[in-house]
Amino acid sequence: MATVQESIAVNVPLSQAYNQWTQFEDFPQFMSGVDSVQQLDDTTVHFQTSVGGVKRDYDARITSQDPDRQVSWESLDSPRNAGTVRFAELGPAETRVDVELSWEPGTATEKIGAAVGLDSRQVGADLQRFKKFIEGRDFETGAWRERVNSGDADGRVGGLTPVTDPEYDVLGTGAPLDADPDLATEPASEAGGGRRISDR
Repeated sequence: MATVQESIAVNVPLSQAYNQWTQFEDFPQFMSGVDSVQQLDDTTVHFQTSVGGVKRDYDARITSQDPDRQVSWESLDSPRNAGTVRFAELGPAETRVDVELSWEPGTATEKIGAAVGLDSRQVGADLQRFKKFIEGRDFETGAWRERVNSGDADGRVGGLTPVTDPEYDVLGTGAPLDADPDLATEPASEAGGGRRISDR
């Protein structure tokens, strides 16, 4: 397995950086080689990728997620990969994003790329694009604030997304939640604050 570790500091608050990373369907906007991501359920995503002229489709499962701290995943089929993204507050409006990625190079080109550090440079470039993407916005495109332990989401009741942070603005309107208590139990697909799940 090839392993990559890269970090970047982004000039946004911790929760904004973390929340954006939970919006997997936005990955193609800043991850090279990722053509599309489809959210199948709370912990399963389908990737379509094109790397070095090789197109692949595979599913991945979120194995662990702790709001404002980290997200971990592993692929369910080939190409085998796994990783963790960690978030650390550097200041009120600055966050360090640490990425650790392990993957199994499949083709000869991928093996050569891993050997000469091309995969590390690609992850570094993707983090630079993430920095530009998140710093160029007033707020994140959405958020999913639940925990995942051993691949299972906690705190889901009747398809609703409970708000675990009462100060978090689910709709991105700038209004605190206590302005309308009904917002705390909006279905994720309507509130705009949950993971987007295609064809649901």
